[in-house]
Amino acid sequence: MKQENIAGKAYDSKLLSRLAKYISPYKGIFWISVVLTILLAAVAPALPLLIEHTLDRYILSGDYSGLNKMLIAMMALLIGQTVIRYYHTLTTNTLGQSVIRDIRIQIFNHITNLRLKYFDNTPIGRLITRTISDLETIANIFSEGLIQIIGDLLQLVVILGVMLYTDWQLTLIVLIPMPLMIVATYIFKEAMKSAFQSVRLWVSNLNTFLQEHISGMGIIQYFAREDQELRKFKAINKEHRDANIRANWYFSIFFPVLEIIMAISLGLLVWYGSKQILGDKISPGVVVAFIMYINMIFRPIRELIDKFNTLQMGMVSAERIFDVLDTNEFTPNNGTYKPETVRGEIEFQHVWFAYNDENWVLKDVSFKAEAGETLALVGATGAGKSSIINILSRFYEIQKGTILLDGVDIREYDLNFLRQTISTVLQDVFLFSDSVINNINLNNQEISKESIIDAAKQVGAYDFIMRLPGGFDYEVQERGATLSSGQAQLISFIRALVHDPKILILDEATSSIDTETEVLIQSAIENLMEGRTAIVIAHRLSTIQKADKIIVLDKGEIKEMGSHQQLLAIEGYYKKLYDLQFNSAGI
Repeated sequence: MKQENIAGKAYDSKLLSRLAKYISPYKGIFWISVVLTILLAAVAPALPLLIEHTLDRYILSGDYSGLNKMLIAMMALLIGQTVIRYYHTLTTNTLGQSVIRDIRIQIFNHITNLRLKYFDNTPIGRLITRTISDLETIANIFSEGLIQIIGDLLQLVVILGVMLYTDWQLTLIVLIPMPLMIVATYIFKEAMKSAFQSVRLWVSNLNTFLQEHISGMGIIQYFAREDQELRKFKAINKEHRDANIRANWYFSIFFPVLEIIMAISLGLLVWYGSKQILGDKISPGVVVAFIMYINMIFRPIRELIDKFNTLQMGMVSAERIFDVLDTNEFTPNNGTYKPETVRGEIEFQHVWFAYNDENWVLKDVSFKAEAGETLALVGATGAGKSSIINILSRFYEIQKGTILLDGVDIREYDLNFLRQTISTVLQDVFLFSDSVINNINLNNQEISKESIIDAAKQVGAYDFIMRLPGGFDYEVQERGATLSSGQAQLISFIRALVHDPKILILDEATSSIDTETEVLIQSAIENLMEGRTAIVIAHRLSTIQKADKIIVLDKGEIKEMGSHQQLLAIEGYYKKLYDLQFNSAGI
């Protein structure tokens, strides 16, 4: 399985700057989060100070009245901190979810506009990882990462400031083990960076593997490959497990080390603080407060490490998401031409095309289909038939030559207008998990149900649709799993008809339909073609004998062109294909 380079930095100013742009619509929530973060840091040392004051002034002197007042003050402080923390968590999570909602919309819109060549080279599972799990990791930058890190650092600064102000000598004693913590933190940070990169890699690989194999489950079962594919999945799953175990192992070492360092700091505090108390140099309340300060210093440090890794993972995910967003594999839409009417005249002039700019799929192809004509393309697999319809709709760009529609270069047309002018019925019909009617109109509310019903009757699909539970509201399962291939194909015919194209493309459109059904809809197809320019790709030559023009392709080149009778008279490629098919059929 292809590996990904997902190396990243915990702090990347360019990535953070790009992410910051998504905060602009939510500046109010952002600044509320910042203010609440500062408030939490500011009130952090308040409780130890109150306890110090209570112990030294009221408890040791036996002032119960003052003690009660201080207890009420402590209670009010804790309630206040709880309220601030609640709104802080709420606002940071709201900010994070709002930002990823906007990014997810942007990335989905970006992906749907990429040219098909991009999807030829990119696993779908990887794009799903980008759109879902990577974006959730970015959300953590806002809810658990950057703002929280700033808050913890502010809290450390405030607490250390109070400690130094209270007793700088005792503070220095407490901080003696700190270099050990810095060294341990650095080692842990580097180890976790590698571990989390590995985790993200294998999450992506798992998603890719599952998406491909669930989509291709039929092939796996047809060829009894369940055991072999299970072994592959176990291997990937084992790598994913091992990567997570390594990450957890580093945590299991680091946090006990922190506890040991904290215990050393407490031991030094008790040793030195006791001597100072016995020497009447400090009060017991100061030592008690410092015990709390130590916990308040070490807790943010422990959380800083966790949040640091959250930030690091977020940076890795952000880098991968922006890598998709920075992909400029779009079909150029510089054209603005939108004529009032389209006649449907198609002309290829010396067209050369290759998918990888090296191996020519079409070589110097030239032909013309008059408006309203039916043009048939025949030839062996790989001859270039499907490539012709792909470049006509500009799913791929040609390297040389010109393609004209009504005498105008197709690159001068507005891209959406061009594609709306063409309807294609493919051999491999794709149906969404949605109702029959939404699979036909593709959620275009301008297409009336009456026109859909009329189109269904024209192609002979009305009766079978009405037999479905709910009729046109029947919920089709993913890829039309609950329909026969012929039924799915009929729905695709209705889809093409209701969009009223001027150019109709049938790419092996009757290959999934049995002979009886094919005869039933043949007249409907002829009605569908009436008044439209049609390009038909078919292996069964019986379906194209009435075509106005037949083009015979071989290895990307036009070998013959003419009507059915003309090509038979030539006794060339077409005659051989014809004799081969009809002789094998016993005709």
